[in-house]
Amino acid sequence: MRWIWIDRFIEFLPGRRAVTVKNVSLAEEHLHDHWQPFPIQPPSLMIEGMAQTAGILVGQARDFKEKVVLAKITKAEFSDIVLPGDQITYEANIESIAPEAAATRGIVRKNGKVIGEVDLMFSHVDQNMSGLDFPKENFVFTGSFERMVAPFLEKPDA
Repeated sequence: MRWIWIDRFIEFLPGRRAVTVKNVSLAEEHLHDHWQPFPIQPPSLMIEGMAQTAGILVGQARDFKEKVVLAKITKAEFSDIVLPGDQITYEANIESIAPEAAATRGIVRKNGKVIGEVDLMFSHVDQNMSGLDFPKENFVFTGSFERMVAPFLEKPDA
């Protein structure tokens, strides 16, 4: 099972910017295991939501041909908690991209109010300098992520 921490894209500018939303619901099992008397969305899962948003943006910039993996959390700061019933918005922007890696800057909003910043670095593992070989199939982008951005990439009929 693949855990996806975003519900949908609301904006996608290839190679530049992506915005997603996540509606937090008390029906989600992980909330019952995290401070049961007072369930909140764990910050670690908000970082993962940003990583998925930014990772898809970085992956699409190379037509999903690269295996993009999270390499480093450069910054992760939150000023508020997220409760069931809240909506999280993740805004990711590519700061730099090279054959080996990419850096992104992210803003996290709760119900429209900025509550966090998450800056990430991604590695294109096939371009690693260690000489390690990875499987030829793309184990990162298996289709579900690509389908999420497909409506933004379709060209209208002329």
